[in-house]
Amino acid sequence: MSLALNPTSKSFKSNASAALKNETLQKAMGYLGFVAKRAEAVSRLPEFEQLREQARDIKNHTLAHLDFYLETYEERVRRSGGQVHWCRTPEEARQTILSICRSVDAKTITKGKTMVAEEIALNPFLEANGVAPVETDLGEYIIQLRDEPPSHIIAPAIHVTKEQVADTFLEKHAVYGKTRLLSEPREMLEEARGILRDKFVRADVGLTGANFLIAETGSSIIVTNEGNGDLTQLLPRIHIVLATPEKLVPNLEDVSTILRLLARSATGQEFSVYTTVSTGPKRPEDIDGPEQYHVVILDNGRTAMLGTEFQDMLRCIRCSACMNHCPVYGAVGGHAYGWVYPGPMGAVLTPSLIGVDQAGALPNASTFCGRCESVCPMKIPLPKMMRHWREREFDRNLSAPAARAGLAAWSFLARRPPLYRALTGIAVKLLGLMGRRHGNLVNLPLAGGWTEFRDFPAPEGKTFHQAWAERAARRHGGA
Repeated sequence: MSLALNPTSKSFKSNASAALKNETLQKAMGYLGFVAKRAEAVSRLPEFEQLREQARDIKNHTLAHLDFYLETYEERVRRSGGQVHWCRTPEEARQTILSICRSVDAKTITKGKTMVAEEIALNPFLEANGVAPVETDLGEYIIQLRDEPPSHIIAPAIHVTKEQVADTFLEKHAVYGKTRLLSEPREMLEEARGILRDKFVRADVGLTGANFLIAETGSSIIVTNEGNGDLTQLLPRIHIVLATPEKLVPNLEDVSTILRLLARSATGQEFSVYTTVSTGPKRPEDIDGPEQYHVVILDNGRTAMLGTEFQDMLRCIRCSACMNHCPVYGAVGGHAYGWVYPGPMGAVLTPSLIGVDQAGALPNASTFCGRCESVCPMKIPLPKMMRHWREREFDRNLSAPAARAGLAAWSFLARRPPLYRALTGIAVKLLGLMGRRHGNLVNLPLAGGWTEFRDFPAPEGKTFHQAWAERAARRHGGA
């Protein structure tokens, strides 16, 4: 199933409602334990905040000179014997990859984890054209068997329970003679590894994403914990790298700075188990490696973000720290967002790529608690950009009628301070009386979406303006 082909971002509210009622999903989301691991890893690195500043500056510099670094990167890839393919749209990227596969009459293509492949709906396209894609990351392999899209950037099967994996393997692995219902994760891992080993050996083409592209050397870098990425790019005759232009960094020294942030922010590791650098096809003296090295760089709206209020989003290194800490994502999971990129980063990136008319609900799916920005290793101001999308949604008359009416009423009152203060004073007193018995409001008219799941704190008798005026009076009186 491909959300890239059939986005459901418009239906975020109904998606989220269904997710909250899905007991299996809620059980699976309860195992999301990256927050504590990140905090522990960061506490062991005193210079973490300094590295965030440096990483932000590296990316800002690269984006300011992106044309230069892209040209440099292409020249260095060619010098090493590889090829760079520039693609403006998903269709161009799909056709380019298919052409490369057909050049060696490939029947299967092994794939490392790549969200860009999800973005262009590569798997169903290849299947329709006689090339069988095989996901080799364990999480991606599980959801491919289940015909589901990923629900998380680094843990694509986070929404699936151990019992569901066991049932899926029993059903899908029967063709390989595997007929025992497994119960231990280690057993499932070994069974999947045994089946994938033959796929690695037989594939003519291997495709990976890229965490980074290095302009200075023409290299691509992937970070993995399973080693499947290495097998995907070393064993087949052709290695295809699928990436987007903002993955560029100037040199290896710069990328080493960002790598010190990446794993700590993502999984709480100091470094991922594998950090693999690829530079061109194998040379005569190499004992292994691909005969051809292709880099497919997809724009799909990225360069249109340059120079806009959304340019900072291009600093994202896909660590998933924002979604790991987001209370909304933690409650509803990734599929509720209805497209490839979930969580706070998806709430900003998705409208940029498929339009605010399709994804306007996503930047509204935030409490603006600010946790996403506070943990982002690249210091991306996600809440600010979500507000910009809300503004654009409102300007284009795409907001819900009830929301527009509420804002209009508030605007009317805000321009009339005496009336505003009188009405809010009355409202505070009424709400205080309603919550006098329990201290909280368990049922509040016009706010059922809130009180259905949590109590609303009752006001204590004063408006903000009244409390502020009293504080100012005490301050001046004391002076």
